[in-house]
Amino acid sequence: MAAIIQGIGAATALSSANSLDSKKSLFANSRKSFSERKGRFCVVRSDGRLSYCLNRRGGGGRAEQIITNAVAAKENTAAASTTSKPGHELLLFEALREGLEEEMDRDPTVCVMDEDVGHYGGSYKVTKGLAPKYGDLRVLDTPIAENSFTGMGIGAAMTGLRPVIEGMNMGFLLLAFNQISNNCGMLHYTSGGQFKIPVVIRGPGGVGRQLGAEHSQRLESYFQSIPGIQMVACSTPYNAKGLMKAAIRSDNPVILFEHVLLYNLKERIPDEEYVLNLEEAEMVRPGEHVTILTYSRMRYHVMQAAKTLVDKGYDPEVIDIRSLKPFDLHTIGNSVKKTHRVLIVEECMRTGGIGASLTAAITENFHDYLDAPIVCLSSQDVPTPYAGTLENWTVVQPPQIVTAVEQLCQ
Repeated sequence: MAAIIQGIGAATALSSANSLDSKKSLFANSRKSFSERKGRFCVVRSDGRLSYCLNRRGGGGRAEQIITNAVAAKENTAAASTTSKPGHELLLFEALREGLEEEMDRDPTVCVMDEDVGHYGGSYKVTKGLAPKYGDLRVLDTPIAENSFTGMGIGAAMTGLRPVIEGMNMGFLLLAFNQISNNCGMLHYTSGGQFKIPVVIRGPGGVGRQLGAEHSQRLESYFQSIPGIQMVACSTPYNAKGLMKAAIRSDNPVILFEHVLLYNLKERIPDEEYVLNLEEAEMVRPGEHVTILTYSRMRYHVMQAAKTLVDKGYDPEVIDIRSLKPFDLHTIGNSVKKTHRVLIVEECMRTGGIGASLTAAITENFHDYLDAPIVCLSSQDVPTPYAGTLENWTVVQPPQIVTAVEQLCQ
């Protein structure tokens, strides 16, 4: 393995140093996309506006009934439909692949490693077609040994590479928890700044469809307490690509959470290259009566509930927090100051989950603006059952969200 890493290092000696200031270096020195599409580099705000580009970007609880546009946005926000707008349509896993491929083409130090990411194309085809294009050294198939190849990727990052480590299922990364915690998160500090760890750890997780307890893990609750690690969760093809590119360019270790049930979600995204901010939430739907904070798959359960709430006369504000660590308290705080009520909807477990941390952060910073206690809807603290009916019972469903908002707004 050491010889392989040394070989990659020799072949990719063109690595350029990046600034630790993620908000500035993330968008600097952009280059053209790998594709033949002609376009300009765009920095995109959470509300969909392009900061540095003249073009503007458009736009029941069962998992198979996900509605991507349950509520029409207000006139001053992105339109509900993007079918007539410029760009190209991609599924979420294709958007992840496009972002990864653009970065591999832009920067020869970017490499991928995991089981079956090479010629098989990954268990969810995020890396399909990359091995023939970039070769076996940059798209490395590994043995079934998460602790080994995760440690190898962290070591590669220390030598100047930018590895993207895929977890075939995020639950498997528990086998590499020591490497992620003691090495990935702490080496920059414990080395006195001598080493940077520009590594991305990504893969599918969340409650799927009868995948059983061990394959339905939500590891954001496990990793959030590790110092030195950033965490983001994608929920649309648009932010999946933008967050993938941002994570790869960051000098900090980033864990990118993808939900197994969202890979086939389709959306039109811009032809121009764009990179999102790793620390910025997304305003999904402006409103006045209550702030609903959510992320990943629960974004769609919330939007289904929002359609019912609008019919009942409520005006919910929906925010996809997107950055799980650190929280975008600027966006969240402005919303709380406007609505004075907060509902958190997550798929993570209630005990020690993201919702618990978010509740603490809002209470600490914006307690004086709250007119009601914060309500948090989380998954049940039980292993996810295999039976489909029981599995649905463990996860927050749209009717529960509607009831919670009605009670909050009384």
